Amino acid sequence: MTDWNEVVAVALALEGTELGTSYGQPAIKCASNGRALLSTGGQEATGLCLHLDLDTVEMLIETDPDTYFQTPHYVGWPTVLVRYGSGDPERVKAMIGQADAFAIVRPKVKARNAR
Repeated sequence: MTDWNEVVAVALALEGTELGTSYGQPAIKCASNGRALLSTGGQEATGLCLHLDLDTVEMLIETDPDTYFQTPHYVGWPTVLVRYGSGDPERVKAMIGQADAFAIVRPKVKARNAR
């Protein structure tokens, strides 16, 4: 994975995904429930933000901190930042698939009330 366009191509090849936004940032979402599986997370020039369970986030950071990390903003949340140019792009692709599976089982996004 070398840039956002490559990430988008991989993620949109997964069944039931669609382009959208998350917190105002470009994202790929699960079409069935509106949950983001990945986004730019404000990192579009250097990487992406994957939404995964906390155990997987911890394991990725411990086993490959050169690729997977968190800023203080994301600590404690089911989210990991991923640097482009990983030495193991197949693992990054697998984690995109895992993020899709995680998004599928999460409840549908609740509609926000207009004020």
